[in-house]
Amino acid sequence: MISRHSAFRAGLALLATTLAVAGCDAHGSPEASGTARAMSATAAASTSTCAQRVEAAMNDTQRVGQLFMGAAVLPTTPKADLDAMRNYAVGSVMLAGRSTAGVQKTRAFADQLQGMRQTVAGQRVGLLIGTDQEGGQVQVLKGPGFSTIPNGVTQGRYTVTWLRQEVATWSAQLRSAGVNVNLAPVADIVPASLGTANAPIGKYGRQFGSTSAVVSPHVTAYVQGGTRSKVLTTPKHFPGLGSVRGNTDVTAGVTDTTLTRTGANVAPFKAGIAAGAALVMVSTATYRRIDAAHQAAYSSVVIAGMLRKDLGFKGVVISDDLGKAASAQSLAVGKRALAFLRAGGDLTLTVQPTGIPAMAEGIRYAMRHEPAIRTRVHDSVLRVLAAKETAGVLTCTA
Repeated sequence: MISRHSAFRAGLALLATTLAVAGCDAHGSPEASGTARAMSATAAASTSTCAQRVEAAMNDTQRVGQLFMGAAVLPTTPKADLDAMRNYAVGSVMLAGRSTAGVQKTRAFADQLQGMRQTVAGQRVGLLIGTDQEGGQVQVLKGPGFSTIPNGVTQGRYTVTWLRQEVATWSAQLRSAGVNVNLAPVADIVPASLGTANAPIGKYGRQFGSTSAVVSPHVTAYVQGGTRSKVLTTPKHFPGLGSVRGNTDVTAGVTDTTLTRTGANVAPFKAGIAAGAALVMVSTATYRRIDAAHQAAYSSVVIAGMLRKDLGFKGVVISDDLGKAASAQSLAVGKRALAFLRAGGDLTLTVQPTGIPAMAEGIRYAMRHEPAIRTRVHDSVLRVLAAKETAGVLTCTA
């Protein structure tokens, strides 16, 4: 079956054909048409982006691998996890667990992980390496060189100027440790009436506040601080986990009955996107007043509708954990990443990398039988590669 790629490739093919035919008509020789084709290729290379050139040269294993972020634990990642990521050309890694190793040892581990990077058309495609460095009880990396970061509630009491400066410092520490993505800030609004009864966020004081008037400017400051130190940030958990009681990590079927498509819950994410957030994380809860039939990570209403269309987000949509989390068990492993991709998502996060082979094969099977899925993969890979350019782990030298 002939694969269908993006309009970009089709345009290049049409351009090459047009120039080649024009060359034969004008000069009447095969050499002339060959010259025209060479000229068209040169023109295409000069106008296409680095991400486009690299994606065009990838094989399908490499393409699909770019759509996963698997977890690694410093320094005791099981061999089976590393093998699954290496064998399926996984392009991003999340540092999970809890570490007190400090900056230098974390950097050594990150450099080892970068050894899994792919070389495509002579270009090295480095890894996005992320972690949860929010603060409080959700700070994965500690030890020499890392600040002790306060929780979100405390950060929400800072002035936005002070928070921006602090985040720039914390982000510079991550950058020194080889981490280029922070899976933060939390953009969820936890109503004061719910407080610690909100299991995923309020229980741990992860929120900046209980109103969009507080949360939105602090999300903006957080994203700007990360950008200042060249670390990509990730507002989460779209469209909001602040009003539920169950924690999707340990509870199946978590459902929100209050949030809406245009409610105040959207404002902090809109602020983060406007500030330049490179990624947005989508939750795995179900939102009855938005799309009662699908969990957010599998909902085209949430991703393609709210996030892409309403908010105009053009960056990388990353899922919350689709591996070990209780909420992820609603679908068979091999269907999860594909369902996320169908809904408009890009980067599947799984803290259980041994599930990646089944997830990747699910996407690859669909690519062989559905041209629309191949196009989705193409578009998502381009977004991931563009993020890698921003993070400085993909640079085309020619």
